[in-house]
Amino acid sequence: MRRIIKWALNHLPRTLLQRLAGWMVPLAGLFYRGRRVECPICGSHYRKFLPYGYVTSRPNALCPHCLSLERHRLLWLWLVRETRLLDDCPRLLHIAPEVCLMRHLGRLYAQHPERYVTADLESPLAKLHFDVQQIPLEDGFAEVLLCNHILEHVADDRRAMRELFRVLRPGGWGVILSPVDRTRAATFEDDSITDPDERTRIFGQYDHRRIYGRDYADRLREAGFEVLELDYAAACTPEERRRYALCKDWLYIVRRPAESDLIRKAPASVNRASAAGKAAAEETPAAAPAGKTTAAAEPTAEEAAAARPANAPTPESTAEPASRPARA
Repeated sequence: MRRIIKWALNHLPRTLLQRLAGWMVPLAGLFYRGRRVECPICGSHYRKFLPYGYVTSRPNALCPHCLSLERHRLLWLWLVRETRLLDDCPRLLHIAPEVCLMRHLGRLYAQHPERYVTADLESPLAKLHFDVQQIPLEDGFAEVLLCNHILEHVADDRRAMRELFRVLRPGGWGVILSPVDRTRAATFEDDSITDPDERTRIFGQYDHRRIYGRDYADRLREAGFEVLELDYAAACTPEERRRYALCKDWLYIVRRPAESDLIRKAPASVNRASAAGKAAAEETPAAAPAGKTTAAAEPTAEEAAAARPANAPTPESTAEPASRPARA
């Protein structure tokens, strides 16, 4: 079984794989019946999951029923336990939708189908088809964004990150996952390597263009996101990690700052000028009578702050840090 799956992954077109997997993999699951492992997405039980991998086949990886992999099961546990996505059904843009997640999200959004938008470059399962480096959607389209294992494939990942930031609503959040080698400090990419076999050997898959290092989160921050790097598997119990066959991958939770966040983080002088301009627009004070002078006004809190010595604490410096972007 391991050899068959590995051969299919490396030789069959992706679109054909997506069509065939829906009935071939569940058929193979008949030989894996048991109760030792459980998929938290579909609830199915097996003695073990199917192997999966392009180069190195990972044992106990693929759920025969819903086709979930280790990272999908980890992400699903976080979505269910740590967010209100499944309760509130905000507008969700799901790029390169995984079959296992798309099936369940589609049912959960059955009462609001217009709020769940799937997109892919070529997958016949998606509603929209476009290149993530040039997304044909308006600014702030989505309240929540899911985009997993796509950026390692595209030519210009930084441009794709900026596009993802643009279509996410201010204050919105998302999950953007990629294969990250946390033993590497910096991302490695070399477009001069064009031979498919050599790319598979170096990058782990023939259509990968880079190996992300620990700077992956910094690339997302360069696009404008706030980023939470989360080792969520460590938050699960050893029994959960065994029963659900979870991976050790980290989750990368992103958030687009709201306008109020940007104002709060601006320098005090900018905020004072903005407040003064708003006050002037709302109310114009009456002119003083001719021949008379007005009394000196008491200094405002902003003026007092401006006169404070440079090393004195300010309200901004003592404020509590902003909440983590992971909490939706």
